[in-house]
Amino acid sequence: MATEALRAPATAPAKPPRRRGGGVRGNETIAGWLFVAPVIVILGLFLLLPILMALWVSLTDWNGQGSPFTGDVPFVGGDNYTRLFAEDGLDRRDFMTSIRNNMYYVGIVVPVQTALALGLALVVNNRMLKGKGFFRSAFYFPSVTSSVAISVVFLFLFANSGAVNKLLGLVGINGPEWFADSRGVLHLLLGAVGVDTPPGALTSGGPFGLTWWDWLSGPSVAMVSIISLVIWTTSGTFMLMFLAALQNVPVALDEASTLDGATRWQRFRHVTLPLIKPTMFLVLTLGLIGSWQVFDQVYVMSQGDPAKTTLTPAYLSYRTAFRDFDYGSGAAISFVLFLIIILLTLLQRRVMADRDEPRRARWWRRRVPEGS
Repeated sequence: MATEALRAPATAPAKPPRRRGGGVRGNETIAGWLFVAPVIVILGLFLLLPILMALWVSLTDWNGQGSPFTGDVPFVGGDNYTRLFAEDGLDRRDFMTSIRNNMYYVGIVVPVQTALALGLALVVNNRMLKGKGFFRSAFYFPSVTSSVAISVVFLFLFANSGAVNKLLGLVGINGPEWFADSRGVLHLLLGAVGVDTPPGALTSGGPFGLTWWDWLSGPSVAMVSIISLVIWTTSGTFMLMFLAALQNVPVALDEASTLDGATRWQRFRHVTLPLIKPTMFLVLTLGLIGSWQVFDQVYVMSQGDPAKTTLTPAYLSYRTAFRDFDYGSGAAISFVLFLIIILLTLLQRRVMADRDEPRRARWWRRRVPEGS
C-alpha cells in the first residue's frame, strides 16, 4: 500500500481563485483613459484635425476664398504633387531650387553646429575652468534671443559697409555684397583656380529640371550669412544637452583610462563619445529637423533672394500659399517636406543604431548545443 501510494500520481496544485475585476485596482484602465482624454481631445482638435484638413487642401485647387470643404472647390488629386516632380515648369524648378539650397544648408549647419556645441560643452565641463556660470550664460544667450531681432542685427553686420566688410578690409580683402551676391561658393572656388566656364557635360542635362552645374553650385554668398547666423544662435541650446550628458559620464571611467595610459583623444574617442551617443543622436535629429524647417531667418533677411538662392521649402510653401494664393500647392510642398524629414530621421536612426546587440545575439545562438 505504501508503494502504491508512492507511485500514485501527484495531484495537481489547486489554482488560485480568479480575481474579480472589482476592487481598488479594478478600474485602472478606465481611470487612465479618463485622465488622458482631455489631452487626446486637445491634440485631436488642434493638431491631428488641422493636419487632415491641410492634407485635403493639398488635393484641391483652393485659392483661399470661401471654405475648402465645399463642392465649389475643384478636386485635383495628386496634380499638386505631380507638378513638383514630374512636370516641367516654374513650380518644379522653384521647388527643386529650394531643395538644393536646403541640402547645402543642412550639410553645413548640422555638422558645424553639432561640433561647435560639443566643443563648447567640453570647455564648460572642464573642472579647471573658472567662472563656469558666466561662460554658460554667454554661450546660451544667443539661443534665447529673438531670432527676428538677431536677423535684423545681422543685416547691419553683413551690409556693404557693415562690420564684417570693415574687418575684412583691415586684412586687405574686399568683402562681397552679402545679400545681393547669388554666386555659389563652389563656383567661386572653381573660378579662383581658373574654371570660369562650366564643362558641357554639366550643363547639357540634370535631374528635376536643374543642370548638374546648378546642383553643384554650393550655397550662395547670401546663404552663407544665414548659415553663420543659425550656427551662432543654435549652438548654445545643443551645448546644454551635451553638457548634461557629459556630467553624467562616470569620473571613475575617465580616471581608469588615464591610469591605463590613454591619451586625451583616446579617452574622448573610446570613453566619452560612446556614453553620450544617445544625446548625440538627439542633437543631430533636432538639428536636422530644424534645418529643414528654416523660415524666419529667410523671411527677415532675404525672402528667397538674390536669384532664389536662399529659397527654402518652408518659405516656398508660405509664399505659394499666402502670396500667390495657391493653397493647394503650398500645402503639397509642406507635406513633401514632412516626408523628407521623416525619411531622413529614420535613415539617421538606422545609421547611428548600435550594432553590438545583434552581434551578441548571434554569438549566443552559436553557443546553443545542437541537441537542445
